[in-house]
Amino acid sequence: MQKEVQEKPRYAVVAAVQLPSVSDVEFDASLAELRELAKTLGFEVVHTFVQKRAGFDTTAYLGVGKRQEIRAYVNNEDEFAELDEHARATLNAEFRDIEVILVDHEISPSQARNLEKEAGCEVMDRTMVILEIFHRNARSRAAKAQVEIARLGYMAPRLREAAKLAGPQGRQRSGVGGRGAGESGTELDKRKIRDRIAELQLEIVAMDAERQTQRSRRQERQGLAGVALVGYTNAGKSTLMRALTGSEVLVANKLFATLDTTVRTLYPESVPRVLVSDTVGFIKNLPHGLVASFKSTLDEALDASLLLHVIDASDPGFERQLEVTDSVLAEIGADVVPRLRIFNKIDHVGDAEAQAEQEAALHAKYPDCVVMSARRPDDVAKLHKKIVAFFQKDLIEDELFLPWSAQQLRGEIYSTCEVLGERADGEGAFFRVRGGQEALAALRGKLGQTE
Repeated sequence: MQKEVQEKPRYAVVAAVQLPSVSDVEFDASLAELRELAKTLGFEVVHTFVQKRAGFDTTAYLGVGKRQEIRAYVNNEDEFAELDEHARATLNAEFRDIEVILVDHEISPSQARNLEKEAGCEVMDRTMVILEIFHRNARSRAAKAQVEIARLGYMAPRLREAAKLAGPQGRQRSGVGGRGAGESGTELDKRKIRDRIAELQLEIVAMDAERQTQRSRRQERQGLAGVALVGYTNAGKSTLMRALTGSEVLVANKLFATLDTTVRTLYPESVPRVLVSDTVGFIKNLPHGLVASFKSTLDEALDASLLLHVIDASDPGFERQLEVTDSVLAEIGADVVPRLRIFNKIDHVGDAEAQAEQEAALHAKYPDCVVMSARRPDDVAKLHKKIVAFFQKDLIEDELFLPWSAQQLRGEIYSTCEVLGERADGEGAFFRVRGGQEALAALRGKLGQTE
């Protein structure tokens, strides 16, 4: 009998500077988010180091005293007892080896290198943490290519710091081993990165064109309407996706559990048939390069006729998350798409009385919003009805004549229109239907009929 192998715990500490312009609430929310990001990477955060400063230290992000405190903690030095006895008591060097310091900002390559040397521990800034999560979770060709572009863009300016550590090997040499005259190893690496990014961008353009063709054919063939779930990471989009479509999609209590767009049909099916797509979640301070790289992942939001903006009603900082999503949607040009705010996870807000108070407050501030739990079938049914009503408001009634010689189109009539009545004579069948103008026009074209 094989024994179950337990994965060894991995430990990390968080370090952050609070600037005067950042409120305590906003600062605490950002730290909590970084700890969740660490959890997604498989780290347990055992301590958080905070320093209030007018600005970041240009040498190593944190001030000298705080850097010494971190070093003492990471190395479990005896003098740490004088700095923070309670924190020292939480650390047992025999089984807790700190692997990494997570910094809650994007810092320069030199700041990261200096902090790493002084603390004696690997340093990952917020951008690097997010990039690593994306790298691990990407599944499709498009997502992997987009992640690689973002990672290469992040690494390019850090080659200079790597060259400093490499010593003379990073200095200028004349053309050997494929280098141009006077081209250094660092410059060669940068050129390779530029070439690889250009290659990946061409691949993404080709994949985007292919996906766009597939979407167009699918919509022309079936007269489908599109709904895209958007919102902050871990707001419950995938849970809601599964509830609305009856499909088995990944649901995990982790940030960025979903990176690749998943598309399913709204269930029970409606007229017109509605496609629901789940998209990558947003996060505060998402690196600009990632917003650009993941634009094609968010194309479902641009193509959709309706956006369901999913918000975690149980999160005290949901208003900040709502603003982040609004900002990113505006950046990719999706702010013009009709939107329905969905305040999810209301069942996580205290007792029944607290939930009622929160729901009343949300409806008062956002009159057209939906307050619900994706785990309550009645709530999901009400949302389903609201979605269908949105797409049916512009439907028109018409009559179609289907000759007996064209009965193979009967199934298409039923799949793209709501059949209100049917009668037949010696020539064929007459259908009284309700459907979208484009779907009806397509059917008339196939039947050789004019309005």
